[in-house]
Amino acid sequence: MMEFNIGRKKGRSRLPKAFSRLRDESCRECHSEIKRSTLIGNFQVCPECGFHMPMHPYDRISILVDEDSFTEFSQDLTSRNPIELHGYEEKLSQARGKAGLNDAVVTGIGSIEGRKTILGAMSFQFLGGSMGSVVGEKITRAILRGAKDGIPVILITSSGGARMQEGIFSLMQMAKTSNAAALLSGLGIPLFIVLTHPTTGGVTASFAMLGDVIIAEPGALIGFAGQRVIEGTLKEKLPKGFQRAEFQQEKGFVDAIVPRKRLRKTLSFLLQTHQVSA
Repeated sequence: MMEFNIGRKKGRSRLPKAFSRLRDESCRECHSEIKRSTLIGNFQVCPECGFHMPMHPYDRISILVDEDSFTEFSQDLTSRNPIELHGYEEKLSQARGKAGLNDAVVTGIGSIEGRKTILGAMSFQFLGGSMGSVVGEKITRAILRGAKDGIPVILITSSGGARMQEGIFSLMQMAKTSNAAALLSGLGIPLFIVLTHPTTGGVTASFAMLGDVIIAEPGALIGFAGQRVIEGTLKEKLPKGFQRAEFQQEKGFVDAIVPRKRLRKTLSFLLQTHQVSA
């Protein structure tokens, strides 16, 4: 049976210090060595090739929201082992230590240039950003909070898809999050999606493609199944880069490709131009 542990702590009023976990590292695309100070100044975008490196959710939120405006909610929600899979509790414990999070998404309320928004940011570092029961629940609660309070919702995705260690409970989150997005749409409250590298599987097949405006970071991998799986099924060669953000924009799945440095201004513009009626 699926269980949640819900703590009583109030949402934090301040984010952890931005980029506090960041160290010198090499670019995963061009393998250039990049100093921590350069990474911070460039919002973790490689200065050599422009690759947008994965970011911790707190760092993503920090570069978007107004100072001291973000209050996290549902942060103490944690999942147990719904299908009693051997070793899953140990994997969860390791992931919590590695990512510094209770699960693969951070949700809360804040403001961007004075405009209120519900914000969610996923972490690929936590079991590949997989959507299990808690991730689906937190995203659903964030969307429903937006519906209840009449506040636009922004979701930043980074995921390998459904968390198969939770079996059918994981797959159920696709329907649950999609239903919440449909409710938001019916109320005329905007949902903005920011697709980052990578966004695949059940997340792409559910709420990540249901935004009123869908933005992607440059070069982000966006798709459902992997290229080799699709080619094996279709028995034909697919175009180079067919799952990258630029190709997806060309085919109409993405509305705009926005570099990380311009994302705050872009989201502020969207919040301004999609104001919710009283």
